[in-house]
Amino acid sequence: METRIDKTNYYLNIAKSVADRSTCLRKKSGAVIVNNDEIISTGYSGAPRGRENCSDLGYCCKKKHFPDVRHAGYDACRSVHAEQNALISGARKDMLGATLYLVQYRMQTGEYEKDSGCCQMCRKMIINSGIQKVIVRINDKEYQEIRCTRVDRT
Repeated sequence: METRIDKTNYYLNIAKSVADRSTCLRKKSGAVIVNNDEIISTGYSGAPRGRENCSDLGYCCKKKHFPDVRHAGYDACRSVHAEQNALISGARKDMLGATLYLVQYRMQTGEYEKDSGCCQMCRKMIINSGIQKVIVRINDKEYQEIRCTRVDRT
């Protein structure tokens, strides 16, 4: 008898399929927002609607302007992040208490992004959306959970 995959890897596999639609030449990213075992929205990284993607241009705009910079130069990047696209496509009322599943992998190697996670801007948007946690794929079976709960200051 074949064993079914667990729900977390099921949703991460869907996020991987969503990531395959990414138009970034450096890193493929896919996000799936799930609440009460129902998919609320999905998103992948790519240029804003109606704009040319880096895959269409044939070069990475960020790499062209900031060739040696990692985790910076976001203003030069054409892509809207996968998390942002998923957030834009969902209603906040449906995201309250939800989980965002995130998969990111490198184009050149196909390997999952090491120490992957959301950038600072995406983290702020995720917190404001009411999403409770983010689950990020580490490899084909393992993942890490990042809590997004609000901290009350007294």
